[in-house]
Amino acid sequence: MVPVLELVHHRPLERGAHTKGEPMSAARIVVWSEDDCRRVHEATLRVLAETGIDVRFESALEVFAAAGGRVDGTRVRLDAAVVDKALASAPRTWTVRSRGRDEVLELRSGNTYFGTGSDCLYYRDPDTGTRRRVRNADIEEMAALAEQLPHLDFVMSMGLPEDAPLATDDLSAVASMLAGTRKPLMVATRNGGVVEAVKDMCAAAGAADSFMIYAMPAPPLMHDRDGLSKLKACAEHEVPVIWAAAPNAGSTGPRSIAGTAVVGNAETLAGLVYHQQVRPGAPFVFGVGVGAMDMRTAVDAYTTPESPLGQAAQEDLCRWYGLPSFNYAAMSDSKTLDEQFALEYGLTAMAGALPRGTLVHDVGYLESGLQSSCESIVLGNAAIGWAKAFMRDVPTDDEALALEEIMEVGPGGNFLARKYTRRHARDFWYDDLFDHSVFDRWNAAGRQTMLDRVKARVAELRGKRAFVPDPALRARVAEIMRAAGSERRA
Repeated sequence: MVPVLELVHHRPLERGAHTKGEPMSAARIVVWSEDDCRRVHEATLRVLAETGIDVRFESALEVFAAAGGRVDGTRVRLDAAVVDKALASAPRTWTVRSRGRDEVLELRSGNTYFGTGSDCLYYRDPDTGTRRRVRNADIEEMAALAEQLPHLDFVMSMGLPEDAPLATDDLSAVASMLAGTRKPLMVATRNGGVVEAVKDMCAAAGAADSFMIYAMPAPPLMHDRDGLSKLKACAEHEVPVIWAAAPNAGSTGPRSIAGTAVVGNAETLAGLVYHQQVRPGAPFVFGVGVGAMDMRTAVDAYTTPESPLGQAAQEDLCRWYGLPSFNYAAMSDSKTLDEQFALEYGLTAMAGALPRGTLVHDVGYLESGLQSSCESIVLGNAAIGWAKAFMRDVPTDDEALALEEIMEVGPGGNFLARKYTRRHARDFWYDDLFDHSVFDRWNAAGRQTMLDRVKARVAELRGKRAFVPDPALRARVAEIMRAAGSERRA
């Protein structure tokens, strides 16, 4: 099916017919029809039943067997009935709170939230412009930045801190985020052994249910101890888990968008079977991911058209399943803040937004996910703001049609000074990072480029904090982190 941009009612597709959402007219991209989704699902079931997945975690083999899987050594094969049971068991909605803010995330198909990314090795220092390794202070500063940016709904670390001990570097990133923001967190831990500690840290900060865990299988068609231990711990503690497959077309998946999606779908559904067997009804977010390796450089390019196209197709599949989903937006393969960076942010903000995934992350990434920066987060927020304005409801009720207003003004009239215009003036998008003035006014104001304005905004936001944690909170979080680190070393 050729991708189309259409004005549609948000109605659940056939398989997820019990998913409930308020119908509204709004733009979205559709790649796969219901028939396409059914064909991909049936192909996935054949892979799971005939080829199966390799499970490198001995205790998980028993769980798969209890779920109805056919276990042969480390190979697990899953029949359609086993998969259908897990799909029926997974909840269609779940709430994630913030800490000390009014906002909540209602995770369900039809809702869309945006956030930053995780685990970058490098950071573009806003003071020197140099690329260096990420530190804890950088993670806190980027979280504090995200706290003040209105279009970022959840926060990820944007880095692996080089100045933290290996035993606690993942928890150290959590502590830094908790010091910078009250928004919901999405956390990438090394394994499931610290999920309870993360929950305790968030509880100390005000809300135990204010985080989610990001976990991944090992493509192609393999599940390892680290990923499965996260699924198990999240199920036991009823923490939402994002199980995000990321096969790459031409390396860990066939050089085909649909074929790579089948590999990812098989990995994700197998994870769902395990997760729901551990605790039926535990919250599960269906991660999408179709990478497209640049065969000239062997880099998993984030922003070639095939990646967001494949992810948009998988979003159709998630809607067909009726499950909340996980996607990507507003990132770049550029190594610096240049024209490629700006162009790719605009393109991927829209490409990531229009499939209407539930949790859309990696806002602010540079260098194919290796580098983060304050400037890229600020521009990413602006790009997402534009995309959110484009995604909004376009009603056709009496107020929106404004027939009395049109007829009263009449031919040759002017709507500028009307009460209706004043009443709805702020309904339209505006962001002062974008310049819409005439040349003379722009010239007289200093001829600032977009990058000039972004840097000025970063300096302004870095100069203030919307949230400063109590020293006692820092101490309590650090205490929990040290205890968890000691247990991990033991």
